[in-house]
Amino acid sequence: MNNVVLLPIIIPLIAGMIMIILRKNIRFQRAFSIFAILATGAVSVFLMTQIRTKGIQTLQLGGWQAPFGISMVADMFSALLLLTTSVVSFCCLLFAFHSIGKEREASYFYPMFLFLITGVNGSFLTGDLFNLYVCFEVMLISSYVLISLGGTKKQLRESVKYVLTNIVSSFLFLVAIAYLYAMTGTLNLAHLSVRIAEVGQDGLMTTVAILFLIVFSMKAALFLFFWLPGSYSAPPIAIAALFAGLLTKVGIYALFRMFTLVFYHEPQITHLIIGVLGGLTMLLGAIGAIAYWDIKKILTYNVMVGVGFIMAGLASFTPVAMTGSIYYLIHDMIIKALIFLIGGTMIHLTGTSKLKEISGLIGTHPYLGWMFFIAALSLSGIPPLSGFLGKVFITQGTFETEYYWLGAIGLITSLMVLFSIMKIFMNGFWGETYLSEDMEKGTTKGLMFPIGFLTVATIVLGVGAEGIIEYVNLATESLMNPKYYIEAVFQGNIMP
Repeated sequence: MNNVVLLPIIIPLIAGMIMIILRKNIRFQRAFSIFAILATGAVSVFLMTQIRTKGIQTLQLGGWQAPFGISMVADMFSALLLLTTSVVSFCCLLFAFHSIGKEREASYFYPMFLFLITGVNGSFLTGDLFNLYVCFEVMLISSYVLISLGGTKKQLRESVKYVLTNIVSSFLFLVAIAYLYAMTGTLNLAHLSVRIAEVGQDGLMTTVAILFLIVFSMKAALFLFFWLPGSYSAPPIAIAALFAGLLTKVGIYALFRMFTLVFYHEPQITHLIIGVLGGLTMLLGAIGAIAYWDIKKILTYNVMVGVGFIMAGLASFTPVAMTGSIYYLIHDMIIKALIFLIGGTMIHLTGTSKLKEISGLIGTHPYLGWMFFIAALSLSGIPPLSGFLGKVFITQGTFETEYYWLGAIGLITSLMVLFSIMKIFMNGFWGETYLSEDMEKGTTKGLMFPIGFLTVATIVLGVGAEGIIEYVNLATESLMNPKYYIEAVFQGNIMP
């Protein structure tokens, strides 16, 4: 057992609780929140090294043997997402220092931020289905506060839709858990894998699997994305970037975990449905991104395209496709946060999100413009940036499984994404400069460092792929071989 497994949850949780007590000291909250995120990132790196040398790390809370107690499990897939979460949250937090406003800072912004990270990290580490539900709720309750923080009319309108959607999905989550527990007598993920392998995934079990698919599709915005465009365009940009980088990815993680560890016995049904939903999500998201001339709308619809593309790898369910999906998931967390931060900076400077009212920003902000250009190429999968390798592997996987239609949709929507995102670049940065620096509504002071950091991250993720792919391959191996996860949880003990 390794107590370090619990630290990515404990550190932001305790830090958030302390900051509630000291909420009037904004300078302390800023410094302490950064410290908590950096400490969590350092623990994530340590866990990656431990997993690489010693295998999957586990912790049985209270010393209770699985499946009777609560299991915390860190495999390479979890650890990679923990580290990426720390990178994204670090940059969003730095951006918030200079953009969120003193009123929001004094209204528990930093504690809620860290509680959200607590829920995200808990979701990645829990080895128990009910505790996955609990961690989802911790994350969602924090996001309810963050999305409405400030109380503007648009925020309140969109937060009602966001809250109601998640209440419905959480209710369905509990129903699915109840059915699964009634059928198997356990909620430990490793034990569920063993039980379902023993009894077989019959028609009723596959129905429960589809119910879980519906629940997590609502969380991940996989086809059921009606709530996302408004919800992600309403809050301040630092919060929107955090949501775009992390929230839908937790739903994706849950889909990967459930349909590689528990419900992997009938891929011709469950994984085909995932593929169809992924293809539809890519198409509808790309059409939405092309149709709008509003920066926020274009960026939010591009979030959906990324979700669909990642799920194409899970639908193919081959080692190559899974490697591509994991790599692309890491890339997508970074790049979505990056383009949201740059888009938000454009709006901050000009006072509008309407593309037809913005022009020539590259004349006054060349670094911002060229970083957006790099982000656009990376998002579209242009080599040698981070989006390229994942797209190649996912497309190869779809062709290997003869899902040619899914691979074709991925390639076509990649071109549509390039068109939509270059529309922002050509209209917003290129052309005649309307605003001088003196006429701008805001300033880039303090905003460029987090943007530059994420830009470097996407370049390193692409150019340095050879050093990173080893860890991604380990994550793929653990997902494709459930026995490694099961052996790590039970550690040779007799399974009831």
